[in-house]
Amino acid sequence: MKHLTIIIHTNMQQDLADHLRTMEQVSGFTFSHAEGHGIQVENDPFLSARDKVVGYTPRVRADVLLEDTDVNAVLAMLRTATYGIAEHGVYWITAVEQSGRF
Repeated sequence: MKHLTIIIHTNMQQDLADHLRTMEQVSGFTFSHAEGHGIQVENDPFLSARDKVVGYTPRVRADVLLEDTDVNAVLAMLRTATYGIAEHGVYWITAVEQSGRF
C-alpha cells in the first residue's frame, strides 16, 4: 500500500476533490489546512496580494491511501486534470507498512 500526499493552493481544493471522487482507485481521501512558506514565484497565478503581505500561501494537503498497482493510474489522471492541479501542485508517495481502523 502507498500513501499519496498532494499539496495544492486552496483555490484548487474543489477541483481536486471532484477529480479524486471520480477515480475508482480512490476509496477516500482527507484534506488538511497547510501553509506554504518559502520563496514565492511571482508568476504564480494563485499568489494574491494578501499572500505577499502575510508571507505565506494558503494550501491544502490531500492524503490518499492507494494500492501499489493504482498509483501510476491515479498520477496519470491527475496530470491530465483541469488546469492548476498538475501545474501548481506537488506530491510525494511513501510506503505504508500497516493500516487499519480502530
